[in-house]
Amino acid sequence: MEIPKTLLDRLKKNEEIARKFNEIEISILSILEFHDFFDRLLREISDKFSIPYLWIAMIDDTSLALQLKNSMESQRMTASTAFVSRKDFLAIVGNQSAPLLANKTMGAYEKLFPDVSNDTIGSIAIAPICLDGEIVGSINQADKDPYRFEPGIDTSLLEQLALKVSLCLSNVTAHEKLKFLAFHDPLTGLLNRGVMERILEREFSRAQRYRSDLSLIFMDLDDFKGINDTAGHDTGDQALCLASDTLTALKRDSDIVARFAGDEFVVILPSTNRSQAESYIQRVKRHLNETPVPHGNCPFFIKLSHGISNIEDAGVTTPQDLIKVADKRLYQAKERKKNQKTSRAPEMSS
Repeated sequence: MEIPKTLLDRLKKNEEIARKFNEIEISILSILEFHDFFDRLLREISDKFSIPYLWIAMIDDTSLALQLKNSMESQRMTASTAFVSRKDFLAIVGNQSAPLLANKTMGAYEKLFPDVSNDTIGSIAIAPICLDGEIVGSINQADKDPYRFEPGIDTSLLEQLALKVSLCLSNVTAHEKLKFLAFHDPLTGLLNRGVMERILEREFSRAQRYRSDLSLIFMDLDDFKGINDTAGHDTGDQALCLASDTLTALKRDSDIVARFAGDEFVVILPSTNRSQAESYIQRVKRHLNETPVPHGNCPFFIKLSHGISNIEDAGVTTPQDLIKVADKRLYQAKERKKNQKTSRAPEMSS
């Protein structure tokens, strides 16, 4: 029995489409960087299927959205990514994992659009992507032609692509998390000591070369052991996170905040003299004095002690000297606090 030519043509077309999807899958399988992953994915789909409008929509309260924002470097990614509230996304897509096709009332989907005017779109295909079983966004394709993504056409290959992207995305996410932990403190998200020391060497060399100022603050939490012993380690972790968030919120873009060890923090302040560094840390202390750490019915306030060093200080000839001098002054500050408490303590009757 002879197969009709129209059926043969459709089979050949489907085989060609399947081959292209397979090539896209192979292309993205080995990529482990967010930026490269999405950049390559969008480029491959656009090139192989001549899609006029192609972009990613991300639910903006997911950890994936935050990681993607932090890794977006190319203009292509910025122009091809839309961050959408969970409420708006679910109102459009719902919790279904199957692709959604539409060629009417394009205004209903405008929340998903980055910079493309919906007036130019005749039809759209929205393929949800998942991470660990949760919908986190979608791959969106659109065309001026209202029949290209007409509801009712076969979406099985598009669904397979979304599934492959979701699986690859799990690998990319795991790699990005490992990379983040290699450079950051897992509790506070601050840079770790090793990274801080490398940055300090760079800033020290730059300050020497251009004869610019450079200050460093070494600080720790007062009686942090007592916080852990009386309030518990979870509350101690909250105190560390509040301190790190405050240090980060009040710094300039050029300043570097790092967790040195335990309850110790270091702030590197390029082009900053001692007086300016002191002004910064006093703002931090005032904020902490006004922001309690929750602990049942007995919230408490964090107290910091600090020491400041400057590149012009006597004896400072290396980056390590900046840390040593600031650490020594931190110790002196803590001793002064101890002495003040002792002098204020009531005398015991003989």
